[in-house]
Amino acid sequence: MSGGGVGGGCSIRAIWILNSLDAVVFSRRFPVVEKRWRTACRSENEKVTENSLSYSVFSLFPSDSELAAAFVERKQREGSARGFGIRVSQSSVGSDSWVDDPITRHIIGLYIKKEEEGDNNLLWPLILHIKGSYCILVLPLVEPRHVKAYARLCQRSDCGNAVGADESLSSLLLDLPSITGAFMVAHAIGDIVAGDAVEPEVLVSASPSVGGLLDSLTGSIGISGISSRAKPVAAPVASSIPSSTAVTGAVAVDAPKIGSRPLDKDALRTFISSSMPFGTPLDLSYSNISAIKVNGFSSSDLPPADLKQPAWKPYLYKGKQRMLFTIHETVHAAMYDRDEIPDNISVSGQINCRAELEGLPDVSFPLTGLNAAHVEVLSFHPCAQVSERGVDKQAVMFSPPLGNFILLRYQASCGHGPPIKGFYQLSMVSEDKGAFLFKLRLMEGYKSPLTMEFCTVSMPFPRRRVVSFDGTPSIGTVSTTEHSVEWKIVSSGRGLSGKSIEATFPGTVNFAPWQTQRLPSSRSFLGSIADEDSDVETENSNNMVNMEEFIMEKLINDLPPVDLEEPFCWQAYNYAKVSFKIAGASLSGMSVDPKSVSIYPAVKAPVEFSTQVTSGDYILWNTLGKCPSAAAEKV
Repeated sequence: MSGGGVGGGCSIRAIWILNSLDAVVFSRRFPVVEKRWRTACRSENEKVTENSLSYSVFSLFPSDSELAAAFVERKQREGSARGFGIRVSQSSVGSDSWVDDPITRHIIGLYIKKEEEGDNNLLWPLILHIKGSYCILVLPLVEPRHVKAYARLCQRSDCGNAVGADESLSSLLLDLPSITGAFMVAHAIGDIVAGDAVEPEVLVSASPSVGGLLDSLTGSIGISGISSRAKPVAAPVASSIPSSTAVTGAVAVDAPKIGSRPLDKDALRTFISSSMPFGTPLDLSYSNISAIKVNGFSSSDLPPADLKQPAWKPYLYKGKQRMLFTIHETVHAAMYDRDEIPDNISVSGQINCRAELEGLPDVSFPLTGLNAAHVEVLSFHPCAQVSERGVDKQAVMFSPPLGNFILLRYQASCGHGPPIKGFYQLSMVSEDKGAFLFKLRLMEGYKSPLTMEFCTVSMPFPRRRVVSFDGTPSIGTVSTTEHSVEWKIVSSGRGLSGKSIEATFPGTVNFAPWQTQRLPSSRSFLGSIADEDSDVETENSNNMVNMEEFIMEKLINDLPPVDLEEPFCWQAYNYAKVSFKIAGASLSGMSVDPKSVSIYPAVKAPVEFSTQVTSGDYILWNTLGKCPSAAAEKV
């Protein structure tokens, strides 16, 4: 974690965890860091000039009840826990949404009410991470001048990040690398409180002719030597799902879920005290912290005197040596099939690694094909050292941790084109019946060894109860749940490789009567139709397009308010979602050549490489309905 904040480095002032009732259920403050903050505040407040804000920087620390009250007040002002993110009619001067930047949905400010501080009570920057039913707030140490700069942005009359402007939120955050460290802390804590800490997947082969098997730090699944190490690791680590940048038109989540597992405060205290002593993050690997707590250390765990053991490798590996690399990519797409809206597809990926190497060796290899993959974002594990990026190559050297870890993450384009293309249409032919049509093309332009292991299309109807459906697909099987229709095009065990197929599915779906599902405040659908003039009914009988528009308008008017969990599903039938898994190669073109991997000091260790591609938010928007899209920049 690189520098930023007062005195350099990443330091954390405090951590809070709030439950679904907006009550603080856990908090941790770091007095050593807070003392540095107050010293910096005194120095800053002594040099207030006419060009500075007229008030001093908020230096006192809020109590848990004061912070919870400020958080509730912001939720009411901003409309939700995350807020609007852009300036809207409800935005007020001084609020986060007044800054008019979507990042304020993740980096927020709270106004703490303290009489002794008057109105000078802005607490910023607070990293907000929502996990399960919990809201995690992490406050990194920054300089007081940065807080003043944000306060000025909250008072600015114009909105957005104007080109050439003296101050902007983007330029301010670029000056604060400690923000990145605070996000890592928030996500690590979120995985622990939600029980979602799972290990990065590394696929290993039992033999050249046998497919990959999923390895885990907690057991070997029958492959000799896989779990041979100095100490067993007692718990899983960070999630294997790549962090992803949302594709325009993807379905988002913006609210804590109701119901959760009990908060393990002892596990949190142990993790925080061990991973970030005195507020300075050192090693955020939950498995390492848990292993140290369970096993401790012995004289046999000490490294040679001439070697410095890094924090991310508390134990040295002993056993058969080898290296494993797995590229795990997630494909996000918003498919419109409209002339006026281009399809949007992107790939978020990561290279997972496992180095079963004795001692403390250095591993290096060239990362090639960056231009072909159109890599937009590239970030590395703290153990890695990277040179300046070349035209199409990036040299990487790292001292590997123990067990599975994520070596690097990236954002790239899909070099092969979309694995599923086509269109989805659904129209309401009556108030309780919809006619739909799918016409899809799978794996067009994809060649062996790329193999689609399974593919499923889901039509969600969160506000309508499915009674029945009628229709037969050209391939695959169909099933229904209470609120969805599921179409399995490619089943597990029947992979699609070396060829493209076309899949069509026309049909109808019948819903339970709408009036039984409305909120009490909603007016009767049938009653409102009966109130319409008779000429409308005559026109509708002669014109199906007008009939559809008529029914759509009535249904929209009677729909209850949107749930934040489904922000783009307010019409209840706007999209279909595709789920799939592809093996054989990455879709971005990113790759690791096992022959180019070098280890120093030199050892005889085989290097294995594998890939796995899964779908993220892969959305087919209804071409006959409304859909969200971003306006293209006009050059």
